[in-house]
Amino acid sequence: MKKVIISLMIMVPLLFSECRADQPSGPAEASEPGKGVVYLTNDTFKKSIFNYETEKEWKYSGKKPAIIDFYADWCAPCRQLSPLIEELAKEYEGKIDVYKVDTEKEKALAQSLGITGLPTILFIPVEGSPQVAMGALPKESLVQAITEVLKVTK
Repeated sequence: MKKVIISLMIMVPLLFSECRADQPSGPAEASEPGKGVVYLTNDTFKKSIFNYETEKEWKYSGKKPAIIDFYADWCAPCRQLSPLIEELAKEYEGKIDVYKVDTEKEKALAQSLGITGLPTILFIPVEGSPQVAMGALPKESLVQAITEVLKVTK
């Protein structure tokens, strides 16, 4: 019985603590690709990445390979992944563009792309098809995907 009470005393405060992914309060257009993480809206996605409403075949609009992290603030694995995405944006600055999409705010975009699980990471090479990974991957796996899919090294 003591073990149960002690466990509850430890777990209950953790359940009520707020842990959010870092997100700027300004609009997505305030950031530039290549300068850290850029937060995309449905409109900025269609302009910067791919206009899924007018195009039938995938054609990436960007100039550099990209990573897009589809996340939600309530998603614990998304919160685990967020610092790694920020870290990769700094490490590969100038070589890849790193984006994030809040699926709670951009439901139409997430639905249009078939995002059903979180976190979902889209690796977009300049030419060719994007590759999708799901879950809070370790940094080594993310770096491997950047090297193999995006053909980028540090």
